[in-house]
Amino acid sequence: MKKSLLLSSLFVASLSQAFDFGSALSAGADLLQEKKTPTPSPTKSSQTTSLSNATVASGLKEALSSGVAYAVKTLSQDGGYLASAVKIPLPDNLAKAESLTRKAGGGKMADDFIRSMNSAATQAAPKTAAIFANSIQKMSLDDAKKILAGGNEAATDYFKKTSNTSLKAAIKPIVQESMKSNNVAAYYDKVNAFYKNNVQEMVQSSGLMAMAKNYGADAYIPSASESNLDDYVTQKALDGLFRMIATKESQIRQNPVAQTTSLLKKVFGN
Repeated sequence: MKKSLLLSSLFVASLSQAFDFGSALSAGADLLQEKKTPTPSPTKSSQTTSLSNATVASGLKEALSSGVAYAVKTLSQDGGYLASAVKIPLPDNLAKAESLTRKAGGGKMADDFIRSMNSAATQAAPKTAAIFANSIQKMSLDDAKKILAGGNEAATDYFKKTSNTSLKAAIKPIVQESMKSNNVAAYYDKVNAFYKNNVQEMVQSSGLMAMAKNYGADAYIPSASESNLDDYVTQKALDGLFRMIATKESQIRQNPVAQTTSLLKKVFGN
């Protein structure tokens, strides 16, 4: 009897352990399966696909508007262009001759000309805000999703590609007006004349020009500038604004601190 009871007890204990062991195997299998097929964490792409085109477009427009406000405010300050990374340099041909012009005593003229161009761009900057705002509103819903998936400056690049010509046409009269008040053309003429009278002959009379022509490199020899000054300053002023807008867009895309509204957080937040 005792022997039978003992065997029964052992059988129950073994059975209990078998059930526990089976549970452990089952739990282990589940754990392994979870490790093999982890639940994917939401990515930027999966998060934004749930947003409507209208929301994405609104977010991009807000980011660009924020960029325009930043660019206009920064470049409208006294010395905004001149003291920044988007400083407008001498036109190409005169830029090649800048070091020679300065060595020949034309440094002040060059500085005055550069200052006048940058002052004109600074003076024009605040008047461009409304033109930019109008262009931003024309962004289509279809383009919004593509832009969002692009690089850190995708919206600015798209904006630049599609609106540069119309913006240039709209901004040019503003820049021309600012150039008149800053005597840009007069400074330009002085530098150009100084180069022709004091530097150009020195370059052409040397063996440098002949040597350059022999190697097909005479196009790189400094010469008096024939650039259309209005177009040059207008495009450089616009390039500077675009660059500053791109800087702000990149910050909004990468830095949560720059996502200052709920809409920006929704569209660009991680």
